[in-house]
Amino acid sequence: MTVGKKLKTTLASLNSCQASLESFALETENETAKQMFTQFADQAKTLVEGIKTRVKELEEQEPQYRGN
Repeated sequence: MTVGKKLKTTLASLNSCQASLESFALETENETAKQMFTQFADQAKTLVEGIKTRVKELEEQEPQYRGN
């Protein structure tokens, strides 16, 4: 598996993780848990944004990774 594919697979997993954490935050009635899940979702979002940036850089540097 190429670096580009690994990054895109990781990005998909992190997007899924972020969505699950946001869902947990909405579904729980416990305020402490709600804050924790919200904080974790925000951290996952930061990771997603960082990896998206790296994927774009990789696609610019290595055209063969575009669209894969």
